[in-house]
Amino acid sequence: MIALPGLALVTGRFDEARDILAAYANRFPDWGDIPEYNSVDATLWYVYAVDRFLAYTDDYNFVRETLWSVLQEIIHYFVRGTRYNIHLDCDGLLYAGEPGVQLTWMDAKVGDWVVTPRQGKPVEVNALWYNALCVMRDLSDRYGEPDLSAEYAGLAERTAARFVEAFWNSNAGCLYDCLTDTVPDAAIRPNQIFALSLPHRMLDAARERSILDVVERELLTPCGLRSLSPSDAAYRGTYGGDPYSRDSAYHQGTVWAWLMGPFITSWVRIHRKEADVYNNARRMLHPLLCQVEESGLGHISEIFDGDAPHVFRGCFAQAWSTAEVLRAFVEDVLDQGPEKIK
Repeated sequence: MIALPGLALVTGRFDEARDILAAYANRFPDWGDIPEYNSVDATLWYVYAVDRFLAYTDDYNFVRETLWSVLQEIIHYFVRGTRYNIHLDCDGLLYAGEPGVQLTWMDAKVGDWVVTPRQGKPVEVNALWYNALCVMRDLSDRYGEPDLSAEYAGLAERTAARFVEAFWNSNAGCLYDCLTDTVPDAAIRPNQIFALSLPHRMLDAARERSILDVVERELLTPCGLRSLSPSDAAYRGTYGGDPYSRDSAYHQGTVWAWLMGPFITSWVRIHRKEADVYNNARRMLHPLLCQVEESGLGHISEIFDGDAPHVFRGCFAQAWSTAEVLRAFVEDVLDQGPEKIK
């Protein structure tokens, strides 16, 4: 769902995007496999992908006829609660997790060791939750369902009211990564960038600028964003060695190329009124655009070392790396998003 806008929307493959969304409305594994549901954010990214599909196509009839009931069910189950202690807490924020499971995209696990457990209220999950509620509110309005619209609007307002108060780390000038059962996790990670990059956001301009500055200073590299600040004692600057060594570095400093997409989206929007903004954004993306000729022809690698010279690692052709760099280049650097096409 993260890769869909870059691979199927900015490229004009709308029929393929429609087929993907319809197929994943009822997701089952290959024949004989046991379904896995160990994710808190996948369905929220699905709502995001549907919204971006509509931004490009205006195909509201397809969404109404094929996806609308599924989208309502997604929100219903978050509110009601489901396995792995995923539920909407009384303060309006989403809680997820229990010992021994990894539910966010930072899902490295070595034996019984969950490297980044993030049990509690992860920042990007709640940014995605708010975005999904706003999408559902707007769709309810379009489909003439005012009661549903009021319900989603009320949930969104509760989330927004608590989000800023709970996640703002005034000492660091950015957002906590996760609200745990004890103290907030103040590790500087890239997950907070989604509070700036998603279409529906909760923060004021001053806080957004401060967060962007922290992410740019601590996490930005020519190849993407580090998964953890080098100033953190848990930081690992090189991805290599045996499986234990690799997994212990996977989300503890390793650079992820796909995160450059939401960073560029946020950077361009916040700097839009400044001179030369698009050329500066192009320069930031240039190393990754060149990467399509370095590891896998026409592709961008999964990850890079956190330390310079940021050697590419992992698989040489990663869908969301390629997709998010392409999406950000077209929508943000070239300024050719769906609003420009219509």
